[in-house]
Amino acid sequence: MSDYPIAAVRPVGRPTAWWGMLMFVATEATLFGAFVGTYFYLRFKSPAWPPGGLPEPKVVVPLVLAGVLLSSSIPMQLASNAAGAGRLAATRAWILLALVVQAGYLAYEVHDFADQLRVFDITVNAYSSIHYTLLGAAHAHVALGLLFDLWLLSKLATGLTRYRVHATEAIALYWHAVNVITLVVTLTLVSAAIG
Repeated sequence: MSDYPIAAVRPVGRPTAWWGMLMFVATEATLFGAFVGTYFYLRFKSPAWPPGGLPEPKVVVPLVLAGVLLSSSIPMQLASNAAGAGRLAATRAWILLALVVQAGYLAYEVHDFADQLRVFDITVNAYSSIHYTLLGAAHAHVALGLLFDLWLLSKLATGLTRYRVHATEAIALYWHAVNVITLVVTLTLVSAAIG
C-alpha cells in the first residue's frame, strides 16, 4: 500500500497493518505462553525453587519497572488517537514520550540482566535457563518495540498519511501486547520469591 493523503480514502474496518500486527502478537503470546508453562512445569517438579541455593528474585523493583513500562501504553494509545485525528505534532510528542519511558526501562533492565549473570550463570540449572529465557525474550521484544518507535518517528518527520496512521495503530497494539507480556513475565519470575 502506498502513502496517500489521509482524506483520500474512507477506512472500512480495521486496516491490514492492524490485522498483521494482531497475528504477530498472537504468535508471540503463544511463545510466551509456552515459556511460562515451562517455568511452572519445572517449578512444580522441583523440590526447591529457586533450586541449589540460588538467590530469590527481587520483587519490588521488577514490579515497579513493569508498572512503568505498562504506563507507556497510555502515550502510545494517545499517539494512535492523535494520528487518527490528523494531529501530527501530538502524535510525534506522544510517541517520543513513550519512547523515553520504554528506553529508560530497557536500559535499567539490561544493566540488571548483566548484574544477575554475574550472580548466577544461565547454564547452572533448569531454573537459571528458564529465568534468563523469559527475561531475554521479554527484553528483546521491548528492544524491537523501540525500533518500531524510531522507524515510525522517522516516517512521521515528513508528515502524516493514512499508511502512517495505520502504522501508528499497529505499533500501539504491539506495545499494549508487549506491556502485558512483560507484566506476565515479571509476575511469573517474582512468584519464586512470593510462594
